This record gives sequence, structure tokens and C-alpha cells, in this order.
Amino acid sequence: MSSNTDTAGSIANKTAGSEQSGPAVAASPNPLSFFAGMRLSELLGVVPFLVFAVMFLIAPTLFLVGAAFLDDAGNFTLQNILDLGSPQIVASFWISIRVSAASAFLGAAIGLVIALAVIRGRLPEGIRSAVLTFSGVASNFAGIPLAFAFLATLGRLGLMTVILKLVGLDIYKAGFNILSFWGLTITYLYFQIPLMILIIAPAIDGLKKEWSEAAATLGATPAQFWRYVGLPVLWPNLLGTLSLLFANAFGAIATAYALTGSSLNIVPILLYAQIRGDVLHNPGLGAALALGMIVVTAFANVLYLIVRTRAERWLK
Repeated sequence: MSSNTDTAGSIANKTAGSEQSGPAVAASPNPLSFFAGMRLSELLGVVPFLVFAVMFLIAPTLFLVGAAFLDDAGNFTLQNILDLGSPQIVASFWISIRVSAASAFLGAAIGLVIALAVIRGRLPEGIRSAVLTFSGVASNFAGIPLAFAFLATLGRLGLMTVILKLVGLDIYKAGFNILSFWGLTITYLYFQIPLMILIIAPAIDGLKKEWSEAAATLGATPAQFWRYVGLPVLWPNLLGTLSLLFANAFGAIATAYALTGSSLNIVPILLYAQIRGDVLHNPGLGAALALGMIVVTAFANVLYLIVRTRAERWLK
């Protein structure tokens, strides 16, 4: 009996001690506790990324934000921001938004179909590996090489243009032009589709086969499964990927400049003309244009991060 009493007393003492020590720990949080469990080698491993981010992302962004509110004499002004409302600049933003939205929607739709085919379809495993490998390369293939490739393929004397003429189809007489809105949109699809495949592939892998099997057992058709189960699960990822594709196209300049030159008045080309041009040289307005682009792309990326965070539970 005394043994049981001693045991109960020791348990009560331990419980009381833990209750007393608990609030004491919570009452004095250490602001450096996040780094307490990290070794010096782990901290040093993050330093190159921090230095790179500060030098090539944070510092240039702060410089552009400041330069947008300065005139040629270095005085504070709001004229650069007010000039963003001029018809030419508003039209350039509208064209850029249209091109980015069109390439994002088409890239997302085509990329989703391809990803579903190679991941959920009954295709050999080697095809999936080949598609994902190619997507990793093609999603980073842009700039002058991509512009030259499409000019050599769909230009007025391009390979596909000549082949289609031989079969009686002249795409330029039909209204197509590689230097137009749809020409730039099609060119952007070359890296938008692979990027969509890479981003949506983990979400498709997160669709458990048990869900489709259970739906089939209950009498649901494949179309009903995708309507009531598959697409609702993928929907947050699709929305997040759309915003990321939009931001990816909105900030592209090398491909558009090499392909269309000044024939298509999009924001990156207009910004380049304001900063480096001989006629439209206005660094303050160029900084204001860059600030406008930062706001648009930041909104798209923040939307992607929010939607992606909410969709993480479906990937487990």
C-alpha cells in the first residue's frame, strides 16, 4: 500500500513539475532558437543563396522602386508614375497581359493533357521519363535561339511554311504572322507547355489509384470521376500553375525582342527602349515600367504561393 502511495506521489510531483516548467519555457522564447539547432556548415550553405538574392533580386528591386520616383535631376517626382497612364503604356500593358494570359491558358491546357497521358495513361515508363527530361530542358530554352528556331520554322521562308505551301496552304495569306500576337503566343508555348508538365506532374501523382477504383466500384464512369474527384483535387494546383505561367510569360523579354523587335509593343520591349534606347531614353519612366511589371508578376506569384500552400494536403 505504501509502495502504491509513493508511486502516485512521485507521478504527481513529476506532473506538477512539468506543469510549472512548461509556462516558464513558453514565457521566455529565444528569438535565435530557429538557428540553435543548426550547425555552422548548414548556415554557411545558405550564405551563397542569400548573397545572390540580395545582389540580383532585392537590391535591384529596391533601386528600381527608388528610381521610379526620381526625375533626371534626382529630385522626387510622381510624374513617372502618372505617365504609366498614357495610352501607349496602357496599350503595352494590355498586349502583354493578353499574350501572357493566352500562352498561360493554352500552355496549361495542353500541358495538362500531355501530363495526364504520360502519368495516368497506360504508356511505357520510358515515355514518361523522356517527356519529363525533355520538359526540364525545353522549359529553360528561350531567348535568341528560340526566336531563331521559330523564324526558321514558321517564318515567311520557314520550313513548315514552305511545306504547307506545297500542299496548297499559305498560312500567311490566311492571316498568320510570326511577328504578331498569335505568333509570339505560339512561340511562348514552347517553354510554357513543358513548365506546366513539370509543375503539375507531382499533383497528378498525388491522385491515388484507390480513388478511381472506388469510384468505378460505385458505378462512376471515368468522366464522372474526373468531374467530381480528379479535377476538384487538381483545381488548386491548376490555378496556381496558371498564375505562375502568366508571370513567366509576362516577364519574358529576350524571346519577344529577338522575334518581333519593335513591331509588337509589349511592356518589356518598351521598358528596354526607355532605358537603353537613343530616342525614348527616359530611365525614370523605365523604372516606373519595371515597377509596374514587378507589381503584376508579384501578384501572380503571391497568388501561386497561396493556392499552392492550400493544395499541399492533396499531394500527401
